[in-house]
Amino acid sequence: MEGSLNGQNLKIAIVASRFNDLLTKNLIDGAMDALKRHGTESIDTFLVPGAFELPLISDKVASSKKYDAVIALGALIKGATPHFEYLCASVTKSVAEINIRHGVPVILGLITADTLEHAIERSGTKQGNKGFIAAENAIEMANLVKETKKVFEEK
Repeated sequence: MEGSLNGQNLKIAIVASRFNDLLTKNLIDGAMDALKRHGTESIDTFLVPGAFELPLISDKVASSKKYDAVIALGALIKGATPHFEYLCASVTKSVAEINIRHGVPVILGLITADTLEHAIERSGTKQGNKGFIAAENAIEMANLVKETKKVFEEK
């Protein structure tokens, strides 16, 4: 089994960090572009202060069961303190747990970069747009989850 990239009839939520908005605005634009190109019309966006807040609102959205998938977008850039590592680990682990707990795909489109230049490259320049990629993954996973539900309900 494999999910398709048909976004029609899907309801998708984007949860995005406002911190590093130079980057996150591009990620949101990339995600919206991918969703619309694949036929998704029902899209809601939730903005949170920073990456650390992504899991809480992603959890609320996923637990509502009103969405077929959630896309969590943000950007973390390494600094001189270990704060970067703590945030990366915490957000990643929390989002993984949300996926399992609610059975709703929560796709993590979190840029983790050593420099601002590397982050810019991942938000729409040399290395593509991670928001676009996250949105395609969300569509595919939402469709795959629907297909697996059909199979397990038949048995």
